[in-house]
Amino acid sequence: MTGTTSPHAPRPGSGLDPAIAARLKRDPDGLVPAVAQQYDTGEVLMLGWMDDEALHRTLTTGRCTYWSRSRREYWVKGDTSGHAQHVKSVALDCDGDTLLVKVDQVGAACHTGDRTCFDADVLPLGK
Repeated sequence: MTGTTSPHAPRPGSGLDPAIAARLKRDPDGLVPAVAQQYDTGEVLMLGWMDDEALHRTLTTGRCTYWSRSRREYWVKGDTSGHAQHVKSVALDCDGDTLLVKVDQVGAACHTGDRTCFDADVLPLGK
């Protein structure tokens, strides 16, 4: 649809530092994948999506805020489950298209109750 704006297009006044916003390479919906990793063990916990506002909230509150693509709303990890992610650091990859959020995970990171979203379905490798 020509001339329409994505609901996640970078918004002026989101609060995100313009220097950081300028470095982000977003998908067509204005989102950047954010990998959550346990800060002290290196365990990969989950993948979420952030737009400028979610990243701003994450950087300023110390709690991971994501954009839910299915519910089309912001959510702070742990607000309903109690399984919070306390932010230790946020890094942008060399291409500017992925975030690495190192967190201290309280409880399960996965909505299924598993410690990580990658616990349950390890795929077999060929010989």
